Amino acid sequence: MDKQRYVLLDRDGVINEDSDDFIKSPEEWLPIEGSLEAIALLGAQGYRVAVITNQSGLARGLLDAAMLEQIHDKMRRLVSEHGGNIDAIYFCPHGPDSKCCCRKPKPGLLEQFATEHQVDLSRCYFIGDSIRDIQAGLAARAQPMLVKTGKGKKTLIDYPYLNIPVFDTLYDAAKHIVSGQ
Repeated sequence: MDKQRYVLLDRDGVINEDSDDFIKSPEEWLPIEGSLEAIALLGAQGYRVAVITNQSGLARGLLDAAMLEQIHDKMRRLVSEHGGNIDAIYFCPHGPDSKCCCRKPKPGLLEQFATEHQVDLSRCYFIGDSIRDIQAGLAARAQPMLVKTGKGKKTLIDYPYLNIPVFDTLYDAAKHIVSGQ
């Protein structure tokens, strides 16, 4: 097993501002305050970062794979400019009605990541803003955390008894992780 420590992140609502209209271009991808610094902080403390994201805009025809790659190029470039790195990005291209095994809340993307990187998911944090993220993290036996950005506040209202760590932002979660508490 890989001795690397990983923190897995949902994308929309955790790293960047979410949109009910979907993020369809690099111009629409706007980082949440402190998120780029959070990824840099994790990297500086020896954690590797991977992104695990549902991207049903592909199935809906709102963007194509080339445009998604441009969005991810922008994300990686901005993270790099802040001293951080994203080691891998895993995305589900399917719609909500798909029978795929990769769309969160199913654990398929996390399991694919774990297999390809030979990582024990029970040693990985998975930070998200929606109940789907939390359910996928639990199903994969990762350590889920919730942030209040994106859909996080609504998730807390809808699921007030979640027994997981909750943070205001990704930066707050990153500070907690690197503190070793």
